Amino acid sequence: MGKLNEVFYKLRPYILMVCLQFGSAGNYIISMVTLNHGMNRYVLIVYRNGIAALVLAPFALVLERKIRPKMTFKVFLQIVALGFLEPILDQGFSYLGMQYTSTSYTSAIMNAVPSVTFVLAMILRLERIKIKEIRSQAKVIGTVVTFGGALLMALYKGPTIDLISSGRTSHHGSSDDSSGKHWVTGTLLILVGCVAWSAFYILQSIALKKYPAELSLSSLICLSGTVQSLAVALAVAHHPSSWAVGWDSRLLAPVYTGIVTSGITYYVQGIVMKTRGPVFVTAFNPLCMIIVAVLGSIILAEKLYLGSILGGIIIAIGLYSVVWGKSKDYSSNQEPPITEKGAAPELPITATDQGDNNNGGK
Repeated sequence: MGKLNEVFYKLRPYILMVCLQFGSAGNYIISMVTLNHGMNRYVLIVYRNGIAALVLAPFALVLERKIRPKMTFKVFLQIVALGFLEPILDQGFSYLGMQYTSTSYTSAIMNAVPSVTFVLAMILRLERIKIKEIRSQAKVIGTVVTFGGALLMALYKGPTIDLISSGRTSHHGSSDDSSGKHWVTGTLLILVGCVAWSAFYILQSIALKKYPAELSLSSLICLSGTVQSLAVALAVAHHPSSWAVGWDSRLLAPVYTGIVTSGITYYVQGIVMKTRGPVFVTAFNPLCMIIVAVLGSIILAEKLYLGSILGGIIIAIGLYSVVWGKSKDYSSNQEPPITEKGAAPELPITATDQGDNNNGGK
């Protein structure tokens, strides 16, 4: 039983990150359907983060009541900045760019996040690179290859690959034609969201060192994002109909994205980030692109091109290289912070121990 627990804790970061990519893929699909039905993107952001804050807050109050550190002014400013980077910049610009392009295209461009995060982590000395070591070479090469695969998907289309529902383009065909007119604008908007997302990962890893309570930090980030996005939404969405929801995608999208994409994702990212760092977390993003490309073709009848398939293969190779480099880096610097004695799922133990180990390994 002890061996089984040890194997589980070693595989847990990988399992959690793969599950998050499936959840993120659902975010792209559901959000696109809702935006196509006329929901204001700023209103969607308000509802999304508001629901996430409401869902996370009770768990944070109960589970972290004994370990929640005191709020300092510095941590407060970091939470405000996190609420601006992800809900305002990333979500706002990404949603708009996705409307100008497509879900699969947006998820492909977002694969620049590991590359940007890797560069930012090196600049801030959160990621150690020794170019003579094989594991460092694997991370650098894998990052470049991943970014190259994303560029291939973005710049090269090639022939169309017909899937089961690719011929049913009645509701989406016009969207493809119109989005082509704004392809460059959409790409630039998505890139802004990409940089904001990378900065969010870096700042979140820094904030966790001073405020090692993942649930509380996640709920506060969502609350901060709700307040800031509400101010923006009230300025641009004046008509009451813009805020109306019903028993359709206009309700499903805020609930799903709030609980899964914002609430659960922030929390799980925080747990994994404290042991593996922000680069490891972002290295799994290309998996989301592959899932979105398939679901977008089937559900939204988006066209799937040969360039997307080739880019996905290249990205998978780069992803493997980065994850392999991170795993070697991790095993050579420290032992896994969670052992059999940590089998009890109490956050206080993992938060303190993992935070100390993470600081020592950077």
